Amino acid sequence: MIRIFDNADLTSRNSFHVCQRATRLIEFEKPEELTEIFERHIIGDWMALGGGNNILFTRDADMTLIAPRNLTTEIVSEDEHQVRVRVGAGVEWDDFVEWCVERDLWGVENLSLIPGKVGAAPVQNIGAYGREAKDVIRRVEFFRADERTFDMLSVEECEFGYRESIFKHALKDKVVIVSVEFVLCKQPLPDLHYGDVAREVEQRGGASLRNIRDAICAIRRSKLPDTAVTGNAGSFFKNPIVGRDVAERLLAAHPDMPHYPAADPSCIKLAAGWLIDRAGMKGYTEGHVGVHPRQALVLINTGGADGGEVLALARKVQRKVREQFGIDIDTEVNIL
Repeated sequence: MIRIFDNADLTSRNSFHVCQRATRLIEFEKPEELTEIFERHIIGDWMALGGGNNILFTRDADMTLIAPRNLTTEIVSEDEHQVRVRVGAGVEWDDFVEWCVERDLWGVENLSLIPGKVGAAPVQNIGAYGREAKDVIRRVEFFRADERTFDMLSVEECEFGYRESIFKHALKDKVVIVSVEFVLCKQPLPDLHYGDVAREVEQRGGASLRNIRDAICAIRRSKLPDTAVTGNAGSFFKNPIVGRDVAERLLAAHPDMPHYPAADPSCIKLAAGWLIDRAGMKGYTEGHVGVHPRQALVLINTGGADGGEVLALARKVQRKVREQFGIDIDTEVNIL
């Protein structure tokens, strides 16, 4: 079913809870409804909107927003080792993770409690605790707006990178993702090397799927604010990736600086949260916005902020890190 909302209030449709409006918002339940939507209901420009968990509205959206409501999760095939699952773009990501854990399917447990919809996962190549969506995605199905046709890309064709994909570049604002196919494992594949995960899992009795999920949920809840209570979009900034020479220079001056291998062996990934903290911005507040006191990657709406205030604080954080370390940290959140 197609549902159309004109002059739509977006306050409840973005996790920062900023009060902006859209010219039109359209929800769809069946992928085939997209043909009718694009032929009859689009006003001006358009953009796909998932759960609104990775976007900052700094102005009214003078366009049509398209929101998936297709909630199907189905097993496509399986053998003794793997299960292929097709999931509708409108399914809540964490509901899908719980679905997998209940069925003893390994692969997404480290991505527990990430807010947002399944359709947004490949766009951002969401990741946490050493795992990324690309590790389990087999292919992505989408609707090409200009051609009114459905198409799909394999994981190799999606051009995944660190919080990157073809959907943020060549296919941005050209397609609407309708489903994602995942490959999950029946055999245990615990990945506990990141942060406090191993300790938290051990305290719960060992590396079972349920224990890993519960441990990661506990860690996230201890560090990250609940979007239902405090407006935020999770990690606002990406961890910067720098050349080894830059990393070595910084490590000489700051031996305790966290650093990790990058996909490119000539580079090193740094911890943006640590850089923000050392730049004196962790816990900083200004007006109706602030940097979260427990996780410096997170910017929060303390109540009544508009998108412009959040963006101004983000620019200030970036400037402070640049002045302190000579490094630019990019935003993970999409800014409109």
